[in-house]
Amino acid sequence: MYLHNVNPSVKALTIVGLVFVLAFLFDPITPLIYIAWTLLITFLFGSFRKKYYIIYFLSFLLFAFGMLWSTVIFADVPNNPTDQVMILGWEVPKEDLLVAISLSLRILVFATLSLLFVFTTNMVLFILSLIQQLKLPPKLAYGILAGYRFLPMMKDEFQHIRSAHRIRGMNQAASLPAKLQQFKRFAIPLLASAIRKAERTAVAMESKGFTGDRNRTYYRPITISKKDWIFPIIMFSMLGLLIAVSVKFGYFSWYSGQF
Repeated sequence: MYLHNVNPSVKALTIVGLVFVLAFLFDPITPLIYIAWTLLITFLFGSFRKKYYIIYFLSFLLFAFGMLWSTVIFADVPNNPTDQVMILGWEVPKEDLLVAISLSLRILVFATLSLLFVFTTNMVLFILSLIQQLKLPPKLAYGILAGYRFLPMMKDEFQHIRSAHRIRGMNQAASLPAKLQQFKRFAIPLLASAIRKAERTAVAMESKGFTGDRNRTYYRPITISKKDWIFPIIMFSMLGLLIAVSVKFGYFSWYSGQF
């Protein structure tokens, strides 16, 4: 799919730029439409397991609802009673309700953009792109990459340790002191295993001639082509169109300390 083929650095910078612009928009209509647009782009031009996406999105939706609820609950009492809105028998100031909706929708628009990047980007290619396009120091980048590679291995190691404990008759802890003791039994072998793996990786990288020098060749070169620029052009054009429409119809609002 197209989103998976976009240069990761271009995609990341595009999303950072969009988040920066959207952070200063304070009307509820523009982010709401852009959320729908981002979801449409993600599902049409991305290939991933939709169930996991929905689970992650629901967690952000719950957080956005919490922001909406807390902002409404702790709203100030309006000076003019006509500026109130009735919601489920609760009188809420209209201005504070709009602020609450705007904050909640901003959380969701940031979430949809972040999920677009996470679900359509190969993290290994992203690290390599950071090295080759954004000049991230190779020592730092390959350290992050090695840590990322260790995560699945640590999960398997944890399963092995837990299975070994069960074989030896150590049942699941029930009380808090027992859980703390169990955490200690798991943490020490995991830490020792991580240290051994890190040491072996460092020795292997050094034996292969890794020095952290920027002037080096790459087995997997990452380039930026003309088609990579289609993504930022489309995303920023849609945002600009929404802002122009909101200005035309008079509901555009720029952030000016509305808290």
